[in-house]
Amino acid sequence: MRKIPNKRAQNMKAKQRANITFRMNILFFSIFILFTMLILRLGYLQIVKGEDYTRELARTEEVPVNTSVPRGRIFDSEGRIMVDNLPQRAITYTKMQTTKSEDMYEIAEELSLLIEKIPAGITKSDLQDFWLKENPEEALELVSDKERKKIEANEDLDKKEKSKEINRLTRSRITEEQLNSFTPEQLEIIAIYRVMASGYALSPQIIKGDDVKEEVSVEEFARVSERLGDLEGVNTTTDWRRVKNSSLAILGTTTLPKIGIPKDRLDYFLARDYSRNDRVGTSYIEQQYEEVLQGQKSVVKNITDGKGRVIDIQTVFEGEPGKDLVLTMDSEVQLAHEEILAKELLKYSNSYGGKYLKHAYFIMMDPYTGEVLSLVGKQVGSNEKTGAKEIQDYAFGAFTNAYEMGSTVKPATVLTGYREGIYSINATLVDEPIRIKGSAPKSSVFNRSGSIRVSDLQALERSSNVFMFKTAFGVAGKNYVPNQSINFGTEAFLKMRSGYAQLGLGSLTGIDLPGEVNGETGGFADGKLLDLSIGQYDTYTTLQLAQFVSTIANGGNRIQPHVVKEIREPSEDGVQLGSVVKEMTPTILNTVDNSRAEIEQVRKGMQRVYFGDKGTARGAFANAPFTGGGKTGTAQASEYDRDAGHSFNTVNLTHVGFAPYDNPEIAYALVIPDASLESSYKTNFSTAIAKELVDKYFEIKKKNKETTEIDSTSTSLIKPAFTNAKIDEEEND
Repeated sequence: MRKIPNKRAQNMKAKQRANITFRMNILFFSIFILFTMLILRLGYLQIVKGEDYTRELARTEEVPVNTSVPRGRIFDSEGRIMVDNLPQRAITYTKMQTTKSEDMYEIAEELSLLIEKIPAGITKSDLQDFWLKENPEEALELVSDKERKKIEANEDLDKKEKSKEINRLTRSRITEEQLNSFTPEQLEIIAIYRVMASGYALSPQIIKGDDVKEEVSVEEFARVSERLGDLEGVNTTTDWRRVKNSSLAILGTTTLPKIGIPKDRLDYFLARDYSRNDRVGTSYIEQQYEEVLQGQKSVVKNITDGKGRVIDIQTVFEGEPGKDLVLTMDSEVQLAHEEILAKELLKYSNSYGGKYLKHAYFIMMDPYTGEVLSLVGKQVGSNEKTGAKEIQDYAFGAFTNAYEMGSTVKPATVLTGYREGIYSINATLVDEPIRIKGSAPKSSVFNRSGSIRVSDLQALERSSNVFMFKTAFGVAGKNYVPNQSINFGTEAFLKMRSGYAQLGLGSLTGIDLPGEVNGETGGFADGKLLDLSIGQYDTYTTLQLAQFVSTIANGGNRIQPHVVKEIREPSEDGVQLGSVVKEMTPTILNTVDNSRAEIEQVRKGMQRVYFGDKGTARGAFANAPFTGGGKTGTAQASEYDRDAGHSFNTVNLTHVGFAPYDNPEIAYALVIPDASLESSYKTNFSTAIAKELVDKYFEIKKKNKETTEIDSTSTSLIKPAFTNAKIDEEEND
């Protein structure tokens, strides 16, 4: 009899197979989805975020390292070196992130046998560190078990604070006798170690070679070089010292590696990949052009093992020297002007009435380009060693000190009169004593009592105060009436100051040097508007005065002054200047709201100051071998005498000018504050000094032109310094 299969069992097996197939499909589909997500994620990381992660990796592996690349050099306009770099041998140490103090002490001991190190700058803390290292067992006995347990039991302190307290207590019990027990050899080790330990990981520290008193000898350099394989982190290299060939203060200064970045600018420089011991510019040109002068450090990649220890260092970028600067000033002209001003300042400070004469400033510019051709500032000082009177450089005072400038601002007043419609070209006004109710009469020097009609040209030629006073009345919308009170209001002051500012008086010039000041505005007292019109109220800098006369000289464009002419690549052969990276082109800050005819009229008036029959500067300039124009000025001032306990009246002497007349190549301003105790009208010696300074410029220009015609040497050649002066950065510091 045939057996019939169990259909129910067959159906159960079929269902099981179908269920397994379904589950397998779900499993494979899930695997497919997961792999797809993984692939998409990898694609996202590699394609979308790849560059970001690469940069992040580079930040952790590629580290800028201070390899002491030389700063850019500074040349004068003729290619003469003014600031140079002096190479010198140096021994450095670079610690890694995993370096321990014990390792550094061992290296310091070995180095002490190879070099001589002056044990200078060692602190009490350094001595304590070394004593604790040399005497570990005695150190433990300085704090008793009871004291340790008491500190450990203090629940107000965490573990780190407890350790600090024990260390503090231990150090406090090291006696002076113990600290003074070290031998000269041990002190040398301490001196080396303290330099090694002062740096941050991967930041090279100069062990020897950054001090003119402690240069690395050839023998020391050779001994250390031979042992570099045994001295982990030690290297022999070339460092650079900053040396100036000029005493000109605006060249600026830099810090030394042992000082590094100033604390007040630490965050700023660290954010720009500087090391704490980098040289940085701290004043004037060195500071203003820091990013240009500072070279690019080499970049290295640290290769680490599985424990994070550096096992190899690979150079990614070799580093580059800083770029060079070519200044707008000719060293020969600059030095000649410095000598003239120093000579005259010394002479007049020693003369009768020159008790408070301490400073003198002179600036010469190209009125069309803004190039500063000469920037001189001198002050009376005393020699630190002998106490004798001497003249010192004070060039930065030309743009950081402001004074009342007197009649040199009168061309600005006349231009304001034109602009405000007070009068037109060739207008005349009556010069007569101005009598304001309750005040002493105010008059012009050449007319104390009469009535003389003067034109705008004559007003400038003879320096009419009254012409300017009546201009101020007009700006205020008032007519002068003798013996009446005045009420000008603030609007008149704003109009006058706005007109002055267009020319550069009362506006920052924008010079490429830090620290420029803007002078002070006196206020809005009614009677002072008349004083403002003749330069006896607001204060201005010598640089503002130079920009002001440049604006008139070039026909009405206020040009931004600058002391750097070009930025160049470092020289490749040491003979030719490097290629030009950037040439400083003229920057017009504004154009005055006067017509060309009005500006030309003022220029004519200034020409008559030099060459007119009654010009205030005729005595010095009438026979000048060049054409031009200018304006003299005196301003009443005062100087407080601490010894006497009160102030004395003094006189500020000023002078502005331009030459030649038709196509000016120079514009200049001379300021001598507190020049004399005598009447300003008896002692205006600034005009003669201005003439001597201008004569010297044209004399040097003529000589150099003749030399250039004979010698066609390219100005792109590097030339030796004009003087033999050598001012080391250590002296600056």
